[in-house]
Amino acid sequence: MVAKPRETSVKLAVDLGGLAMKNPVTVASGTFAAGREYADFVDVASLGAVTTKGVSLNGWEGNASPRIAETPSGMLNSIGLQNPGVEHLKEHELPWLRTVGATTIVNVSGHSFGEYVDVIESLEGTGLVDAYEINISCPNVDAGGMTIGTDPRSVEQVVGMCRAATKLPMIVKLTPNVTDITEIARAAEAAGADALSLINTLLGMAIDARTRRPQLARVVGGLSGPAVKPVALRLVWETSKAVKVPLLGMGGIATGTDAIEFMLAGACAVAVGTANFTNPTATVDVLNGMIDYCEQQGVANINELIGALQC
Repeated sequence: MVAKPRETSVKLAVDLGGLAMKNPVTVASGTFAAGREYADFVDVASLGAVTTKGVSLNGWEGNASPRIAETPSGMLNSIGLQNPGVEHLKEHELPWLRTVGATTIVNVSGHSFGEYVDVIESLEGTGLVDAYEINISCPNVDAGGMTIGTDPRSVEQVVGMCRAATKLPMIVKLTPNVTDITEIARAAEAAGADALSLINTLLGMAIDARTRRPQLARVVGGLSGPAVKPVALRLVWETSKAVKVPLLGMGGIATGTDAIEFMLAGACAVAVGTANFTNPTATVDVLNGMIDYCEQQGVANINELIGALQC
């Protein structure tokens, strides 16, 4: 049976930087493919939005295996943004999402500033995209392989170029692997971001003591899951006080209570990520948990919860 949100009188609609979402729940890029793979489990059109796996101009093979390792309360991955390219997304995945009536956020990736723009330009005018999520955690070929999202100047440049390429809502995804995330957030806001999503994965590693070798072929990877939630909450809270644009919070969300905590910390909407791997109905379960909370607490409009943390 396909899971759907239950009926409620609670007003769930939110506005994420110009993107109208029927409720605050989407998915973290890379954990839900483009939605079709989960359609037997959840009504993907009933989510606030579906965020696609990261897409590049041309297909990327991704990193060598092994590229996933289980950790206490989470997982490490070094998938390497494997994807078949933007033309495949346009021809196969995005039309399906339109057919079922889903709101669609396309996660855009690139090895260089120009590639981000090329991906957006290839999607403009198709009518298949409702918003873009700009993943600035990719290696930047233009700057010798440095991650774009760790340098405010690079962030301003790539976000500014993407802003000039589209009028659709543009969400910029921030990396937590920086000294001061608010500095990066302000740079993205200044360059034209309509919203920010955070956090991406935390850099980590795992070792097999018996073989004395790393568990990932690339040695290091991105940590996600419940283990990162306290860090994610802190960064959402700090960022909410530093910028005026709305935030999409993520990092270890597995229950409705988790999601509510992110909204109280300042998020306008939330994304469910790693939980999808262990529970294919996690998105709807989280949304129903949020509805339960609102009804129990007498919250008539879920927007009342945004930034309502009492310190």
